[in-house]
Amino acid sequence: MDALGIDLGSRQIKIAFLSEDTIVWLKSFDTIPFYRQFGRLENGELRLDFAAAGIDTGSATLTATGYGRNILNLAGARIIPEIQAHCHGALFQTKLPTFTLLDLGGQDTKVLRVENGILIDFLMNDKCAASSGRYLENMAAVLDVPLEELARHAAHPVALNATCGIFGESELIGKVLEGHPLEHLCAGVNQALVRRILPMLRSFPLDRLVITGGVARNTALMTLLEEKLGLTPFIPAHPTHNGAIGCAVYPHEHF
Repeated sequence: MDALGIDLGSRQIKIAFLSEDTIVWLKSFDTIPFYRQFGRLENGELRLDFAAAGIDTGSATLTATGYGRNILNLAGARIIPEIQAHCHGALFQTKLPTFTLLDLGGQDTKVLRVENGILIDFLMNDKCAASSGRYLENMAAVLDVPLEELARHAAHPVALNATCGIFGESELIGKVLEGHPLEHLCAGVNQALVRRILPMLRSFPLDRLVITGGVARNTALMTLLEEKLGLTPFIPAHPTHNGAIGCAVYPHEHF
């Protein structure tokens, strides 16, 4: 059985193609350019020109989730909740029966508890981008550094106390004017995000922590989390495509 999973993210659209239990390929596209070039709304449905995007769907089933699921009814797709998609993706990728999952998305953060392969509980912060990857993007822009540079620094973090992403920009500018080294400012940004994530994480057992989402590639953030929690997070092979993989896995398990 071939299956195509689509995660309609706020920053990127991720697509996974699975044949039986094997990942055949993974693709990602920036969301707005993808919609402009390959998408259109027709009778209240989102229609995607997969062929023009270089995607051969064949006879694959189509399942979608993501930031866009509440406003975009994707034609021909089964729509499942983000929590469900990320749970299935993490189970498939890690093969762990019991874990706590932290998914750091572009504009929201999710924490899931899975025990013996069953989703037990979850928390989701989608009210403020200050706890998401968008915060890192904004702060990197303030510091005029690439995200890759921001992600390298964890040592000697400058204290950043603003809880709002917008006020955080003003606070960071003030720290720049105080003359702090760039490396310490980058570390401070990463530490600030960790502080916002920790209360969500500490609501769940941390016997095994799995981290997905684009922010999982931020090595400094992973280092700071490890220091705070006293454990080494498990990062799957494809952290950014976890939701799309979960969508593609879903038909195998439920139909």
